[in-house]
Amino acid sequence: MTSTQDTADTAAGAQECKRPGCQNTVPPGSGRGRSRVFCSDECARRYHNDARLPVPAASGSQDTGPLAALEQALRQAAVLARAARDQAAALDPARVRAGIADTEAARRRAEAAAVTAQARQAEAEAEARALAEALQAARDDQAAAEENARQAARTAAGLTAELDQLRRDTAARIAAAEDKARQQADAARDDAARSQRERDDALTTARDARATADTETARTRQAEADARDETRRVRDDAARERDALRESHSAQLETQKDLTEAERARAERAEAQLETERADRRQLTSHITGNGQEPSAPTRNGARPK
Repeated sequence: MTSTQDTADTAAGAQECKRPGCQNTVPPGSGRGRSRVFCSDECARRYHNDARLPVPAASGSQDTGPLAALEQALRQAAVLARAARDQAAALDPARVRAGIADTEAARRRAEAAAVTAQARQAEAEAEARALAEALQAARDDQAAAEENARQAARTAAGLTAELDQLRRDTAARIAAAEDKARQQADAARDDAARSQRERDDALTTARDARATADTETARTRQAEADARDETRRVRDDAARERDALRESHSAQLETQKDLTEAERARAERAEAQLETERADRRQLTSHITGNGQEPSAPTRNGARPK
């Protein structure tokens, strides 16, 4: 705000020195800091010497705030106004009006400076209050953060204890599971060995049963061959006897027929016995195949030994 006012004042009177009675122009400034309002340092010293008031008696404390600056500016304005009135008699009205205008401009600039100082002080106070509030908030946040950190530390300690307990429980469970698995593996190996022995025994028994069945089959086949030979022999004998009896004993035809019928019945019985032996062999074979037991050898007439 002060920089804007100074820029406006400089633009309004940049061509004339600020000291009353000096008509020299103000040389251009360097562009840094506030703009120059006096043509030389001599004019600046004379202007301030003219505007200086008698120093009041020293008091216990000195106020350096915006009000003191405003009061000082008003005293300077009064001095300048009095100096302008003193010079009014010796100067023409145009010069007097110019001096009064400069004085009024200086007074307004002083008032603007006072207002700016008050605004700056208010801003400084507001910033101080904001900083104080921010500091208090930061302290509160720090306290809350410390409390949260302590709470987190307690929670972490509890979680660490729970984790240690969980690790111990897990180790115990793993050890128990390993022991149980080891026992199960031993039992499985024993079962496998027992199953292997049983399988070997079953295979041996099956081989023995098969060998016995082969033997019995060979015996059955031999019995069938013997029965067929016996039947053929009996038939041959019966035919020879029948022919001999028919040629030699025609008178005994009825007797020979009875003998022939008897021989035929005998042959049929032999065939029935043969069929019985075949049925016994088939039953024996199915029995051997189904139960794996060794059958007893059948006799010639088809009966089994006791």
